[in-house]
Amino acid sequence: MDKYPDQKRAVQYLYPPIDPFDQRMLEVGDGHTVYVEQCGNPKGLPVVVLHGGPGGGCSPAMRRYFDPEVYRVVLFDQRGCGRSRPHASIRNNTTWHLVRDIELIRDTLGIKDWIVFGGSWGATLALIYAQAHPGHVLHLVLRGVFLMTQRELDWFYGGGAGRFWPEVWERFATMVPEDERDDLIAAYHKRLFCGDLPTETRFARAWSAWENALASIHSTGSASDSPGDYARAFARLENHYFSNAGFLDFDGQILAEMDKIENIPGVVVQGRYDMICPPEGAYALTQRWDACELKMVRSAGHALSEPGISSELVRVMDGLAEQ
Repeated sequence: MDKYPDQKRAVQYLYPPIDPFDQRMLEVGDGHTVYVEQCGNPKGLPVVVLHGGPGGGCSPAMRRYFDPEVYRVVLFDQRGCGRSRPHASIRNNTTWHLVRDIELIRDTLGIKDWIVFGGSWGATLALIYAQAHPGHVLHLVLRGVFLMTQRELDWFYGGGAGRFWPEVWERFATMVPEDERDDLIAAYHKRLFCGDLPTETRFARAWSAWENALASIHSTGSASDSPGDYARAFARLENHYFSNAGFLDFDGQILAEMDKIENIPGVVVQGRYDMICPPEGAYALTQRWDACELKMVRSAGHALSEPGISSELVRVMDGLAEQ
């Protein structure tokens, strides 16, 4: 009998919550300490989970895609967010710092190589990490692919997605004066880093609400206010990275360097109606990656919690466990 007979009931097939068997604060240098946890089977197949954002942080729900008897699951909060400290800090916080942190975590935990699992910005980071350290990556499992290109930023912050959600876009864009709306990333940057906490928090909530409102295919366009601390870390870090084009050497770098990981097997799970990271990115990626399989999920958007996305990810991880 099919374990996943109905994608709409996929949450029933997620693995039950599991408690970490190891939690620690790891000093990674540059004045940063990151939260790291391990759960599942201490002697199992290692998998590292890279959360989105940048600035999103990991959550207990992210443990539920992995059979706890099979996988040794490693999760961590990237610099500046979640339980990592200093909170909401952009100092010494770039893509290359995060790649170095991932390697430090792997080495500290005594792991030779692992599966890398990431969604949205986590998929971006997974690809960049794999291209930098291909010898330590067994498999890539990606969701809601974001390639950190100007085209993608223009889509989401330049009005592309706003043409589908005009009322939500208006709330987001009209937070700043009309003469600054030609570059909303820069306009929000000025306010997210102004030094006045109430102003930073107000604009952080608006920044976060724009993204949250478009995450689910079933969205009504409304989004509840995120807690101030979370929203401030999320918005400041995301804006910092996007203001600096992800700290990549050139636009389109990830696709241009796919030859570095052409032999690493991968799976991309993509929502057909993803408004945040449109499917063209996932398609372009898999066209340059013969060892990767694209699983396009119909009736799904961007969020990890989408039923179709969830069931497909569990199916993928169960399949890898059987190999």
